[in-house]
Amino acid sequence: MEWTIWAGFAAGLLISTVTSPVGVSGAVFLLPVQLSVLGVPSPAVTPTNLLFNVVAGPGALWRYRRDGALRGPLARRLVVWTLPGVLIGAAVRVFALPGPGVFRLLVAAFLLPLGIWLCLRTLRPARRPPDATEPSARVLAASALMVGVVSGIYGIGGGSLLGPILAARGLPIARIAPATLAATFTTSVAGAAAYAALALASPGPVAPDWALGLACGAGGLIGGYLGARLQPHLPETALRLLLGALATALGAAYALQALA
Repeated sequence: MEWTIWAGFAAGLLISTVTSPVGVSGAVFLLPVQLSVLGVPSPAVTPTNLLFNVVAGPGALWRYRRDGALRGPLARRLVVWTLPGVLIGAAVRVFALPGPGVFRLLVAAFLLPLGIWLCLRTLRPARRPPDATEPSARVLAASALMVGVVSGIYGIGGGSLLGPILAARGLPIARIAPATLAATFTTSVAGAAAYAALALASPGPVAPDWALGLACGAGGLIGGYLGARLQPHLPETALRLLLGALATALGAAYALQALA
């Protein structure tokens, strides 16, 4: 048991350090580690991942707030529309998608296209005017709500999906990262609370693994701060390619496991 705690701490630290500069908490990559290496059962792995986001989030957010990067309405709009979606997604995850086989297919379905898209978009970036702005209020609301539902099912917080959506509109990573991490943190708080309540009505392992979630989150708290501090000095192209390649590899591995 002790080795899993330390392994969770190390995984949270390493993943958050790499992913927080681009507005991703790291839960999208931590989830397969929890599921396959640390042995967290499904669907309890989803609220455990949300718990990681809750504990890890303030590290990067505090640094971004200190740098003044959280100013503006983008973060508030993302939070308002992702919150109801994550509650819907939590209910779907518990009552409609409890099986590990289906869950692995779901993981692959999101990771594979996400990774391929990140790589292609990085290698062949879309041409956008330098004054590109955020999507319209209607498009932003629909996108955030949809991502909120997916986040509640998958336990990722939403930054790994919202980031690419906003980046495709030409917004700079320096503006995207703080807003998506803020949405990830608030939706993870709501999602973790929803799973704790749903655990009372479900006989399966729905409640989070508190010890492991807190250990992963403690590592993510430190890693998130370090990543946010390093963001101005890191090459964005290399980070996007790394994230895309990792997501593609993990998605392919889970697709093979689910279909085997």
